[in-house]
Amino acid sequence: MRDIASNIGPVQAVAPQVLSATNTSAAIDLLGFNSAALVINTGAIVSAGDFTAKLQESDTTTAGDFTDVAAAHLVGEFPASLAADSVVKVGYIGHKRYVRTVITKNGGTSIAAGAVIVKGNPANAPVS
Repeated sequence: MRDIASNIGPVQAVAPQVLSATNTSAAIDLLGFNSAALVINTGAIVSAGDFTAKLQESDTTTAGDFTDVAAAHLVGEFPASLAADSVVKVGYIGHKRYVRTVITKNGGTSIAAGAVIVKGNPANAPVS
């Protein structure tokens, strides 16, 4: 049987919603997993909205300790601007314990979006 569900730990980073300002998610703990990916799902963009996304990492949950993940620690890349009705997938191969998402408003009115961190390669499987 080929089952992926028992081997991943999805965590909602950004609940699906209409974002009209920059959104920074809470810290997501990667302890017990050896890989992760960020999946962003977008809907409508209003008034030529210009939103970008990035992933940040830290060894602690202290907000000021988070830094942008270096391109060398990403598998894939973020688009220059999020597009309407699209899915963006970027892998994380860094070594920090915590990650968080940042969806930045650069212009326009709003974007409908949500984000999930998919934690993979668990130290102990199956994952509940």
